[in-house]
Amino acid sequence: MTSVGAPEETRQGAELAVWFGGASLACWLCCPFWILVSFVALPLALAGLVRARVEYRASKSGRASRPRAVVGAALSLLGAAAAITYMVFSARHPGLPVQG
Repeated sequence: MTSVGAPEETRQGAELAVWFGGASLACWLCCPFWILVSFVALPLALAGLVRARVEYRASKSGRASRPRAVVGAALSLLGAAAAITYMVFSARHPGLPVQG
């Protein structure tokens, strides 16, 4: 973690929840092979959720930005929900093609 008096560049470099959450959602838009995307997006989203919790707790002491932690958590939650939903859908409909 960075200290309270750290420069803004250092604080933004330490706030990764938005990047993980955005990457978990960007995968769905960039790759047409959704079954492969779901196995990449789910770990990214889970890492984003963990990182968002760490950043949210750090925001209480002023070491991170609370809005960025909340946005990162929301993006990560959407990415995780999409991955889990598609995995469940693919498991329940084995006769359908697994591509989006």
